[in-house]
Amino acid sequence: MSTTHPLDGMYQEILLEHSRDPHNFGEMNDSDLKAEGYNPLCGDKICMQLKLSTDEKAQSVRFKGEACSICMASASILTDEIQNHTLGEIQTRVSEFRDLMQGKKSPDDFDGDISSLAGVRNFPVRIKCALLPWTTLNEAIDRHTEKRKEGV
Repeated sequence: MSTTHPLDGMYQEILLEHSRDPHNFGEMNDSDLKAEGYNPLCGDKICMQLKLSTDEKAQSVRFKGEACSICMASASILTDEIQNHTLGEIQTRVSEFRDLMQGKKSPDDFDGDISSLAGVRNFPVRIKCALLPWTTLNEAIDRHTEKRKEGV
């Protein structure tokens, strides 16, 4: 007999809302950071774009692409999560989200809609779908940081 958590339905509804009407979806013409990610297992393609404020905080974040509902919901939630955060804080959040997907952190460790993605970890093949926007944005931050170190 299978048991379900009373919040499972609510979490599923949150993910459906984010995938049907994703927040911050669309092109950004003046981004400071940009990276494209691809998941060959399910065909997800996503482009993450970030505009920085003068103090290196996420002033605006957008994404575009064609992806499964889990990836779209995850990208939408990510864009809400990182507004007005520094690049270092964003990378910490990416690491924490990876820990959530790997079962090293509890959904209770997170505020907001991000905890609704915890159920994805019960489907190992779909974890990459949820992680793709996060790892793609992290790659953009890594490239930006490397360029700054090189003085470019």
